[in-house]
Amino acid sequence: MVQRERILIIEDEPDILEAMQYSLAREGYRVSGAQDGEEGLSKAEQEYPDLVLLDLMLPKVDGLEICRRLKTNPDLQAIPVIMVTAKGEADDVVTGLELGADDYVSKPFTSKVLLARIRAVLRRANLSSPPPEERIVRLGVVIDASRHTLSVEGQPVELTARQFRLLHALASNPGRVFSREQLLSKVAGDTSQIIDRNIDVHVGAVRKKLGEHRDLIQTIRGVGYRFREA
Repeated sequence: MVQRERILIIEDEPDILEAMQYSLAREGYRVSGAQDGEEGLSKAEQEYPDLVLLDLMLPKVDGLEICRRLKTNPDLQAIPVIMVTAKGEADDVVTGLELGADDYVSKPFTSKVLLARIRAVLRRANLSSPPPEERIVRLGVVIDASRHTLSVEGQPVELTARQFRLLHALASNPGRVFSREQLLSKVAGDTSQIIDRNIDVHVGAVRKKLGEHRDLIQTIRGVGYRFREA
């Protein structure tokens, strides 16, 4: 079996850690594990993994602090992070995304779901930092950044400047979950006085203009939005 990417799992529950390690190793990934935050950070620095699966509730150093340290360390910040969360940790998910985490998976989860999330995040990481797409085409939707235009099924659709920035930000990063705060920054800038809930209004307006393709923008309950992957 071809050796695949190296994945570091930081998880304090031995049974869950063992199950995750087994599932990933069976798929050919090179896997290492840590059962507390300090050990996890140390292994990240020593091994420089291709991806970190990060439980949020950890002894010694919690998951959010680990995420913050990884994403503020110039040597480690490029490592993708998938948060592993428990039910009711929606606020922590939002905070983690703001810190730079790439995705999350909620307990309990199946190995099939976990592997799909890992593949998606690794795929995006491998394609990271390309030049911004001038023209994004998905189904019957064409977003042209250079012309600042949208067409749906060959028909031009008028968008406000904020609506276009919102749609382009999502469509440029298919599969990536954006919190409302992140979208607020992209749509209006850090000095905007628009309140958080108005992002939902803008998303609703963009969906309406996408017509039968409105489901390209997916709602992630309690977190934010993402553009559907192909």
